[in-house]
Amino acid sequence: MGPVPESLRPFPRRLADRLRRILIDADYTVSGVRDRLGGTAARALAREQLVPALRSTGGEEGLGLLLRLWWLQEPISEKSARALLPVDELAEHGLLSVADGDVRALVHLGPWELEEGRPGYVVSDPTVRPGQGVPRPDHVVGSGGASATLSKLIVDGPFERALDLGTGCGVQALHLASRATEVVGTDLNPRALRMAEMSCALSGVEGAEMREGSLFDPVEDERFGLIVSNPPFVITPDPARYTYRESDMGGDALCAELVRRAPDHLTDGGWCQLLGNWLHVDGEDWRDRVGGWVAGTGCSGWVVQRDVQDPAEYVELWLRDSCEHGSPEYTRRYDAWLDYFEREGVEGVGFGWICLRNDGAQDAAVRVEELRHEIEQPVGPYLPGVVDGAMTAHRLTDAALLSTHVALAPGVVEERIGVPGAPDPQRIVLRQENGLHRAAQVGTVEAALAGVCDGTMPVGPLLDAIAQLIEQDPARVREDAPDVLRSLIAEGFFRVAR
Repeated sequence: MGPVPESLRPFPRRLADRLRRILIDADYTVSGVRDRLGGTAARALAREQLVPALRSTGGEEGLGLLLRLWWLQEPISEKSARALLPVDELAEHGLLSVADGDVRALVHLGPWELEEGRPGYVVSDPTVRPGQGVPRPDHVVGSGGASATLSKLIVDGPFERALDLGTGCGVQALHLASRATEVVGTDLNPRALRMAEMSCALSGVEGAEMREGSLFDPVEDERFGLIVSNPPFVITPDPARYTYRESDMGGDALCAELVRRAPDHLTDGGWCQLLGNWLHVDGEDWRDRVGGWVAGTGCSGWVVQRDVQDPAEYVELWLRDSCEHGSPEYTRRYDAWLDYFEREGVEGVGFGWICLRNDGAQDAAVRVEELRHEIEQPVGPYLPGVVDGAMTAHRLTDAALLSTHVALAPGVVEERIGVPGAPDPQRIVLRQENGLHRAAQVGTVEAALAGVCDGTMPVGPLLDAIAQLIEQDPARVREDAPDVLRSLIAEGFFRVAR
């Protein structure tokens, strides 16, 4: 690891254990903070308004003091701090400052919930609020919405080795520690690596190794069963200004490069899961763009777009992120950013995830789709089944499908919509009550198949019986059914039993 600017020093395990006990004893946990702040103060904080939270954390007891110090970044009296914390040791290692009878936090230390509700802690730079200037170039951002999205996406273990590429404050490394025997985190920013080490120490995670370097360079010639990354994917016309969100690669090339290189660092059957942005370019389908990154990698997988922003929305989001709204440079940067998007024919920017499994198969299939609605969380436990369903459907020929045994997937219900008293419904919909909460409009044949298939009989004879009941030509039903049924298998409404 290169030199670490300012006062951050290696964090002794003894001090980490002592601070961790203090935090847990005071209920400085996700649930404890949520209960203490309440809904009004929490919503106000989301709007960068501190007053309700300061009112909620008044007094001299432990949790309120810890919240004001570490979370709200407000000074507390030196007397109160010394009664609760090893102030001198924490100051020596760069976490606190003491001056004029007050103690201030030099880092943000926030609670984070790990698997099975275990308490974790994440160390990062303090949030830069409007009016406080802009972040430093090597700013280490804390855990947020994207961190939570990725942590809930990670597939279950166990794995021998796992990699958190672009670890930042180390939040994903905390989640990997419960899934892998060996965890490696990498980052370009030495300050980030030091804070990730602190996050691991305060969360009781031992043995995670932090390495400095770009992308896969620190793990050249190494392989992992699981790779996760919340990379610096922000698309900007400028050279990288902030290491936590931007790279020197143009457009969405960083995400494309990660996808291209990931298979060389995966074990057979290993997973790579990353968040990303991708461009929506005039005259091009985004599905073809992102799907093209994956083509030829030998990986099966799942690409999901969760949101799309128009160019102006995107620029405003990231100018707010760096607290540049209202600054003298705001209009110039906004205009230059829009010029860049216009030159490149960009109509929007998508956000979502890319999940790859290193199957090494010539016929590997990747499902690329948009899911804007709410889905069941966490995704990780059922994600392999999503990929398996897409792969199975892709490989089934019509003849093979007719001889396959299928069963209705758990949690699928049928809805019939029509005029009361009418002999036939106007629409029949299959709906998933769990998992991805998909809905699919189906015909009479597929609805009937859903009602009878339990994995004990092949599809073909079932379709013949259904055709006879609804007085249709069995040969025509057998000819038409495979395409629809293949799609329903890929989307998880049916499962191949054998």
